[in-house]
Amino acid sequence: MFEISPAEWTAILLSLRVAVMATLVATPFGIALAWLLARREFWGKSVLDALVHLPLVLPPVATGYLLLLTFGRRGLVGAWLADNLGIVFAFRWTGAALACGIMSFPLLVRPIRLSIEAIDRRLEQASSTLGAAPWQVFATVTLPLALPGVLAGMVLGFAKAIGEFGATITFVSNIPGETQTISSAIYSLIQTPDGDTAAGRLVVVSTVIAMGALIASEWFARRATKRLHGN
Repeated sequence: MFEISPAEWTAILLSLRVAVMATLVATPFGIALAWLLARREFWGKSVLDALVHLPLVLPPVATGYLLLLTFGRRGLVGAWLADNLGIVFAFRWTGAALACGIMSFPLLVRPIRLSIEAIDRRLEQASSTLGAAPWQVFATVTLPLALPGVLAGMVLGFAKAIGEFGATITFVSNIPGETQTISSAIYSLIQTPDGDTAAGRLVVVSTVIAMGALIASEWFARRATKRLHGN
Protein backbone atom coordinates (compact mmCIF):
# COMPACT_ATOMS: atom_id res chain seq x y z
CA MET A 1 0.00 0.00 0.00
CA PHE A 2 2.84 2.41 0.81
CA GLU A 3 4.93 1.67 -2.24
CA ILE A 4 5.57 5.09 -3.73
CA SER A 5 5.31 5.18 -7.53
CA PRO A 6 7.86 6.93 -9.80
CA ALA A 7 5.35 9.72 -10.52
CA GLU A 8 4.86 10.29 -6.79
CA TRP A 9 8.62 10.35 -6.22
CA THR A 10 8.90 12.95 -8.97
CA ALA A 11 6.37 15.18 -7.21
CA ILE A 12 8.07 14.70 -3.84
CA LEU A 13 11.56 15.44 -5.15
CA LEU A 14 10.32 18.44 -7.12
CA SER A 15 8.61 19.79 -4.00
CA LEU A 16 11.85 19.45 -2.03
CA ARG A 17 13.82 21.09 -4.85
CA VAL A 18 11.38 24.00 -5.07
CA ALA A 19 11.20 24.47 -1.28
CA VAL A 20 14.98 24.37 -0.83
CA MET A 21 15.57 26.84 -3.67
CA ALA A 22 12.83 29.17 -2.44
CA THR A 23 14.24 29.13 1.09
CA LEU A 24 17.87 29.65 0.11
CA VAL A 25 17.11 32.54 -2.24
CA ALA A 26 14.65 34.23 0.15
CA THR A 27 16.84 33.98 3.26
CA PRO A 28 19.35 36.80 2.46
CA PHE A 29 16.47 39.14 1.60
CA GLY A 30 14.63 38.03 4.74
CA ILE A 31 17.63 38.73 6.97
CA ALA A 32 18.16 42.19 5.45
CA LEU A 33 14.48 43.11 5.74
CA ALA A 34 14.19 41.71 9.27
CA TRP A 35 17.21 43.79 10.36
CA LEU A 36 15.74 46.90 8.73
CA LEU A 37 12.40 46.47 10.49
CA ALA A 38 14.04 45.62 13.82
CA ARG A 39 16.78 48.24 13.94
CA ARG A 40 15.63 51.24 11.90
CA GLU A 41 12.83 53.79 12.16
CA PHE A 42 11.76 55.38 8.88
CA TRP A 43 8.75 56.81 7.11
CA GLY A 44 6.57 54.08 5.69
CA LYS A 45 7.84 51.35 8.02
CA SER A 46 4.28 50.24 8.85
CA VAL A 47 3.46 50.01 5.15
CA LEU A 48 6.57 47.93 4.46
CA ASP A 49 5.74 45.64 7.39
CA ALA A 50 2.21 45.21 6.03
CA LEU A 51 3.53 44.39 2.56
CA VAL A 52 5.85 41.75 4.01
CA HIS A 53 2.94 40.04 5.76
CA LEU A 54 0.43 40.56 2.93
CA PRO A 55 0.86 37.03 1.50
CA LEU A 56 -0.43 35.63 4.81
CA VAL A 57 -3.84 37.30 4.43
CA LEU A 58 -4.18 37.72 0.67
CA PRO A 59 -5.88 34.77 -1.08
CA PRO A 60 -3.09 32.58 -2.53
CA VAL A 61 -4.83 32.57 -5.91
CA ALA A 62 -4.72 36.38 -5.92
CA THR A 63 -1.00 36.27 -5.17
CA GLY A 64 -0.48 33.80 -8.00
CA TYR A 65 -2.42 36.00 -10.39
CA LEU A 66 -0.34 39.04 -9.42
CA LEU A 67 2.79 36.98 -10.05
CA LEU A 68 1.44 36.00 -13.46
CA LEU A 69 0.77 39.65 -14.32
CA THR A 70 4.22 40.66 -13.12
CA PHE A 71 6.50 37.75 -14.02
CA GLY A 72 4.50 36.06 -16.76
CA ARG A 73 5.89 35.84 -20.29
CA ARG A 74 4.09 39.08 -21.15
CA GLY A 75 4.19 40.53 -17.65
CA LEU A 76 5.67 43.86 -16.62
CA VAL A 77 8.92 42.29 -15.40
CA GLY A 78 8.67 38.86 -17.01
CA ALA A 79 8.72 40.19 -20.58
CA TRP A 80 11.93 42.14 -19.94
CA LEU A 81 13.60 39.17 -18.20
CA ALA A 82 12.66 36.83 -21.04
CA ASP A 83 13.69 39.17 -23.86
CA ASN A 84 16.93 40.45 -22.35
CA LEU A 85 18.17 37.71 -20.02
CA GLY A 86 16.33 34.64 -21.27
CA ILE A 87 14.82 34.05 -17.82
CA VAL A 88 11.29 32.64 -17.82
CA PHE A 89 9.32 31.93 -14.64
CA ALA A 90 5.81 31.17 -15.85
CA PHE A 91 5.04 27.44 -16.16
CA ARG A 92 8.55 26.51 -15.02
CA TRP A 93 9.76 24.97 -11.74
CA THR A 94 11.67 28.20 -11.10
CA GLY A 95 8.34 29.99 -11.12
CA ALA A 96 7.07 27.55 -8.53
CA ALA A 97 10.11 28.39 -6.40
CA LEU A 98 9.36 32.11 -6.80
CA ALA A 99 5.74 31.63 -5.77
CA CYS A 100 6.72 29.49 -2.78
CA GLY A 101 9.38 31.99 -1.75
CA ILE A 102 6.91 34.86 -1.72
CA MET A 103 4.21 32.90 0.09
CA SER A 104 6.65 31.71 2.77
CA PHE A 105 8.48 35.04 3.12
CA PRO A 106 6.42 36.36 6.08
CA LEU A 107 7.07 33.17 8.07
CA LEU A 108 10.77 33.51 7.27
CA VAL A 109 11.07 37.17 8.28
CA ARG A 110 9.08 37.09 11.51
CA PRO A 111 11.34 34.80 13.64
CA ILE A 112 14.47 36.57 12.37
CA ARG A 113 13.07 39.97 13.26
CA LEU A 114 12.03 38.84 16.75
CA SER A 115 15.46 37.30 17.28
CA ILE A 116 17.22 40.53 16.27
CA GLU A 117 14.91 42.66 18.43
CA ALA A 118 15.74 40.47 21.43
CA ILE A 119 19.50 41.10 21.12
CA ASP A 120 20.90 43.52 23.71
CA ARG A 121 21.92 46.63 21.76
CA ARG A 122 24.70 47.28 24.26
CA LEU A 123 26.59 44.36 22.75
CA GLU A 124 26.43 45.99 19.35
CA GLN A 125 27.38 49.37 20.80
CA ALA A 126 30.37 47.85 22.57
CA SER A 127 31.58 46.40 19.29
CA SER A 128 31.18 49.81 17.63
CA THR A 129 33.19 51.57 20.34
CA LEU A 130 36.02 49.12 19.70
CA GLY A 131 36.23 50.40 16.14
CA ALA A 132 34.12 47.87 14.27
CA ALA A 133 32.35 49.13 11.15
CA PRO A 134 28.54 48.71 10.99
CA TRP A 135 28.84 45.71 8.65
CA GLN A 136 31.40 44.13 11.01
CA VAL A 137 29.05 44.64 13.96
CA PHE A 138 26.30 42.91 12.02
CA ALA A 139 28.53 40.03 10.86
CA THR A 140 30.30 39.37 14.17
CA VAL A 141 27.66 40.26 16.78
CA THR A 142 24.11 40.60 15.43
CA LEU A 143 24.01 37.71 12.98
CA PRO A 144 25.65 35.08 15.24
CA LEU A 145 23.27 35.95 18.09
CA ALA A 146 20.29 35.88 15.74
CA LEU A 147 21.36 32.64 14.04
CA PRO A 148 18.90 30.37 15.89
CA GLY A 149 16.10 32.71 14.80
CA VAL A 150 17.42 32.66 11.24
CA LEU A 151 17.42 28.87 11.23
CA ALA A 152 13.93 28.77 12.75
CA GLY A 153 12.66 31.13 10.06
CA MET A 154 14.31 29.08 7.32
CA VAL A 155 12.78 25.85 8.56
CA LEU A 156 9.34 27.43 8.95
CA GLY A 157 9.58 28.97 5.49
CA PHE A 158 10.64 25.61 4.07
CA ALA A 159 7.61 23.93 5.65
CA LYS A 160 5.29 26.56 4.17
CA ALA A 161 6.91 26.19 0.75
CA ILE A 162 6.40 22.41 0.82
CA GLY A 163 2.65 22.86 1.30
CA GLU A 164 2.08 25.83 -1.02
CA PHE A 165 -0.67 25.27 -3.58
CA GLY A 166 -2.89 28.20 -4.58
CA ALA A 167 -0.30 30.71 -5.80
CA THR A 168 1.79 27.99 -7.40
CA ILE A 169 -0.95 26.36 -9.47
CA THR A 170 -2.22 29.78 -10.59
CA PHE A 171 1.22 30.99 -11.66
CA VAL A 172 2.85 27.86 -13.09
CA SER A 173 -0.10 25.49 -13.56
CA ASN A 174 0.09 21.76 -12.75
CA ILE A 175 2.53 20.18 -15.20
CA PRO A 176 3.78 16.69 -14.19
CA GLY A 177 7.56 16.58 -13.94
CA GLU A 178 7.91 20.36 -14.26
CA THR A 179 5.62 22.19 -11.82
CA GLN A 180 3.57 19.43 -10.17
CA THR A 181 4.49 19.54 -6.50
CA ILE A 182 3.08 17.33 -3.74
CA SER A 183 0.09 19.62 -3.22
CA SER A 184 -0.87 19.81 -6.88
CA ALA A 185 -0.29 16.06 -7.28
CA ILE A 186 -2.74 15.39 -4.43
CA TYR A 187 -5.22 17.76 -6.08
CA SER A 188 -4.95 15.82 -9.34
CA LEU A 189 -5.16 12.41 -7.68
CA ILE A 190 -8.33 13.09 -5.70
CA GLN A 191 -10.05 13.94 -8.99
CA THR A 192 -8.88 10.69 -10.59
CA PRO A 193 -10.72 7.38 -10.20
CA ASP A 194 -8.83 5.09 -7.81
CA GLY A 195 -6.44 7.91 -6.98
CA ASP A 196 -7.31 8.02 -3.28
CA THR A 197 -4.61 5.56 -2.21
CA ALA A 198 -1.83 7.47 -3.97
CA ALA A 199 -3.20 10.76 -2.63
CA GLY A 200 -3.16 9.27 0.86
CA ARG A 201 0.48 8.30 0.51
CA LEU A 202 1.41 11.84 -0.52
CA VAL A 203 -0.59 13.26 2.37
CA VAL A 204 1.40 11.07 4.77
CA VAL A 205 4.70 12.13 3.19
CA SER A 206 3.83 15.83 3.29
CA THR A 207 2.64 15.52 6.90
CA VAL A 208 5.91 13.88 7.96
CA ILE A 209 7.97 16.58 6.22
CA ALA A 210 5.86 19.42 7.66
CA MET A 211 5.87 17.98 11.19
CA GLY A 212 9.62 17.49 11.09
CA ALA A 213 10.10 21.08 9.93
CA LEU A 214 7.79 22.50 12.63
CA ILE A 215 9.49 20.51 15.38
CA ALA A 216 12.89 21.69 14.15
CA SER A 217 11.65 25.29 14.05
CA GLU A 218 10.40 25.06 17.64
CA TRP A 219 13.72 23.58 18.75
CA PHE A 220 15.65 26.42 17.14
CA ALA A 221 13.29 28.99 18.71
CA ARG A 222 13.79 27.53 22.19
CA ARG A 223 17.54 27.44 21.70
CA ALA A 224 17.47 31.11 20.65
CA THR A 225 15.54 32.03 23.81
CA LYS A 226 17.98 30.16 26.05
CA ARG A 227 20.97 31.68 24.28
CA LEU A 228 19.68 35.22 24.61
CA HIS A 229 18.96 34.72 28.31
CA GLY A 230 22.39 33.21 28.93
CA ASN A 231 21.18 29.72 29.85
